[in-house]
Amino acid sequence: MIKIIACGKVKEKWMKDGIAEYTKRIRPYDKIEMIEVADEKAPESNSPAENEQVKQAEGERLLKSIRDDEFVILLDLAGQDIDSVMLANKIQDCYNQGKSKITFVIGGSLGLSKDVIQRANFRWRISKATFPHQLCRILVVEQVYRSFRILHNEPYHK
Repeated sequence: MIKIIACGKVKEKWMKDGIAEYTKRIRPYDKIEMIEVADEKAPESNSPAENEQVKQAEGERLLKSIRDDEFVILLDLAGQDIDSVMLANKIQDCYNQGKSKITFVIGGSLGLSKDVIQRANFRWRISKATFPHQLCRILVVEQVYRSFRILHNEPYHK
């Protein structure tokens, strides 16, 4: 089972449509669940301490949606760069080791709490570029779909 947990709601229709399309494409390969947790308001006038409180509150919400038996792949700017084949292999390794619940976690706009980072089994930097955290959801579901196509030796544009 694939689970994606993310802070905040996707508001734009085109993003919702993209996520829905890739979610539909993943279903023949595995179950997929999307969970949105509330994000905190984080005005630019926040102090560093207030920003830490925001990350802590969001982190607590994210962690409540993660079970002990889940393999957690955290989207993290300080994570490891891997390509699509390496992600496919990571997913296959989880299945081979009996870790059938793979959870991708996408934090809020300020980043992640230390507790969420510590819970991660793998930290993945999806790109050196910075993207809105909502757009990352489309990138994650597309990469998960691509991974399944790779694992099943099925064609997919390169």
